[in-house]
Amino acid sequence: MADTTDELAGVVDLFGGLTRAELEQALVELAFKQGKDVDRDAFAAEIERAVEDYYLVETEVESERADTAADDTESVLVAGPAAFPTVPENGEDLPHILDAPDRKIDREGMGEAVAERLRDDARTVAAAGDAERAQELLDVSYDLEAWAPVDTDDVRETLDRAFE
Repeated sequence: MADTTDELAGVVDLFGGLTRAELEQALVELAFKQGKDVDRDAFAAEIERAVEDYYLVETEVESERADTAADDTESVLVAGPAAFPTVPENGEDLPHILDAPDRKIDREGMGEAVAERLRDDARTVAAAGDAERAQELLDVSYDLEAWAPVDTDDVRETLDRAFE
């Protein structure tokens, strides 16, 4: 199993993007290879925490599966701006074990969507005066600019209000 959020991002990064179900299955396979217990509830909680903290980002892509209509989309997770994707022990075997389709990810569009989510989070944090979370989001704002072609100066200005 992936022990850190960077390792969760590393698992996702091996494939370019995975649905939540595919990521959970990958973690089950990884835990088995590592001789660890499988706890799907814990996997789901870790994935949710990684999304909340911008280690994983959720985006919609066109489905590549044969059992869906051509215009169907699916939600996939990709390594996010806060992540330093690291492949966990035995992770390099996952592409040989897990059947996940290649997906076309619109990185530029995803960057804009993540920036908008960060703006919303920043407004909420600034209104609450949560300096600790504001510091975390401030770091994410810089990471996001390196990760995608977006400008987050406005996010930093908003977050400054949380420190007042």
